Amino acid sequence: MARTRRGFGALRRLPSKRWQASYTGPDLQRYNAPDTFEAKIDGEEWLAAERRLVSAEDWIPPGQRRSRQGLTFETYAQRWLSARELKPSTVGLYRGYLDRTLLPAFGHRLIAKIQPADVRAWHATMNPALKTRRAHAYSLLRAILDTAVTEEVIPSNPCTIRGAGQTKRARRVEPATLEELAALVTAMPDRLALMPLLAAWCAMRFGEVAELQRRDVDLERGRISITRAMVRVDGADVVGTPKSAAGVRVVAIPPHLIPIVAQHLAEHVRPGRQALLFPLSPEEPTLHMVHSRYYQRWHVPAREAAGRPDLTFHDLRHTGATMAARTGATLAELMARLGHSTPGAALRYQHSAAGRDDQIAAALSRMAEGDTRGQI
Repeated sequence: MARTRRGFGALRRLPSKRWQASYTGPDLQRYNAPDTFEAKIDGEEWLAAERRLVSAEDWIPPGQRRSRQGLTFETYAQRWLSARELKPSTVGLYRGYLDRTLLPAFGHRLIAKIQPADVRAWHATMNPALKTRRAHAYSLLRAILDTAVTEEVIPSNPCTIRGAGQTKRARRVEPATLEELAALVTAMPDRLALMPLLAAWCAMRFGEVAELQRRDVDLERGRISITRAMVRVDGADVVGTPKSAAGVRVVAIPPHLIPIVAQHLAEHVRPGRQALLFPLSPEEPTLHMVHSRYYQRWHVPAREAAGRPDLTFHDLRHTGATMAARTGATLAELMARLGHSTPGAALRYQHSAAGRDDQIAAALSRMAEGDTRGQI
């Protein structure tokens, strides 16, 4: 069995008189040509081609190359998205980032040839003022390529920019005061006045409130069951589960709110267990309230009347979470009430309640002075 020594790789003649070519790759593994060669020169040409790939840093193991040579980022990304079990709103969000940001930059590229320098160059072209969009697009790219690494489509993830997937809160949320909340509610039409109250006092999301039905309210026990949420996707209402598994929950209604809920059910909700609490209009009782219409027609004027032009519907949920934290609720209790699956978000509301320290200190002084009203 003859063997020929070379600067790159090796050739050996087999008993069959054919030639076998092999070399040690950059990963220090030994690779044989996929076929043997009748002529020695054919084996030399194969080795020369492999050496050019190594020199150009375009090399990937031959076994992967044979099955994935034509796999573009677009093909893989589309496959990745279709294989995920995601909520329709999340699919729409990811689809937007793919179509507007990632596919124009990487769609035509072979996924195996995307390098860290390519990712850095793309990231540098994105508007730094759009911090959240920039971070979310990068995070999606990194997630797709992480899966490609796991599936051995690529040897490593070229997304190596430290901190690029993180973003700080764009604005500091100032919870509404009780006076501001009351003013906002007063400025709302009667049939919608309960919406901001539920957002604040029960810390509910807009999609959860919009999908509430008569069957979800238990006035005797003072409970609201949150098992569904509505989102708008491509102009259509889509009803699914809440934002996370923890979002499926039962929320206790503050006692002072129960008569208001009862009055709303009696005056503004049609009979039937599946009647919506807040339909788009009394004339369209089966259509969900649309987020954009609610804001433009009712919420914006109401918050202006309350002197809080910055107040969003989600800020009302933040308000409710902060008030719950001020009652002394534990982190686990806050997570359960808000429907959070991780403690990170709930911790923000505990931090928001840190201003109670002055009240605590004052109460301690009253206790020291023998005042029985020393409770906070």
